[in-house]
Amino acid sequence: MTSYRQIRADYDRDTIVVYQAYNDAIANAALAAGRFTAPFSFQRMTWIKPSYLWLMERSGWGTKSNQTRILAVRIARSGWDAALRQAVLTSYHSGIHRSQDEWRQLCQQAIVHVQWDPERSLRGKKLEHRSIQVGVGRHLITEFAETWTREIVDLTPLTAKLRQFRQQGDYDKAKRLLPRESIYPVDQATADQLGIET
Repeated sequence: MTSYRQIRADYDRDTIVVYQAYNDAIANAALAAGRFTAPFSFQRMTWIKPSYLWLMERSGWGTKSNQTRILAVRIARSGWDAALRQAVLTSYHSGIHRSQDEWRQLCQQAIVHVQWDPERSLRGKKLEHRSIQVGVGRHLITEFAETWTREIVDLTPLTAKLRQFRQQGDYDKAKRLLPRESIYPVDQATADQLGIET
């Protein structure tokens, strides 16, 4: 049985893949430069997601306005881990926070936010376990774009192929093409802070 809150991701010894959806202008500039650059906004929080299927739900499988280009962003695990250590949950949890006031204060000051949303199946069904989203605040965005990022890959063609298989009801073919994700390890302090089951 899958644990309720765990990070599942495509990762290796040094890097982890997160997914984002953008419009053509942002995606083309990022792919050409190998990192995020204008017109990408460095002035607001950017949300990164290690679950491909959750991003598919969010972007309508690459069909929603300004979310038609699906990017796989390979970033340094050192940056990802540092972000998690600085993160505060977007909602109050009595087992984690001493009081709602404490949580509210932490949330207002946080430069990284974390929220847990229902993971999705290939068919789009809400699953019982959760998927992590990490909001990188504007104080860290330049570091994310220029220091953490190792590679940006355009998954728009793959997404189009998967979307077609889903429309045809050919879920077995689609499943074979999905990015592989496995449980990502975190230290105990981070797990306690973010409600991750270890």
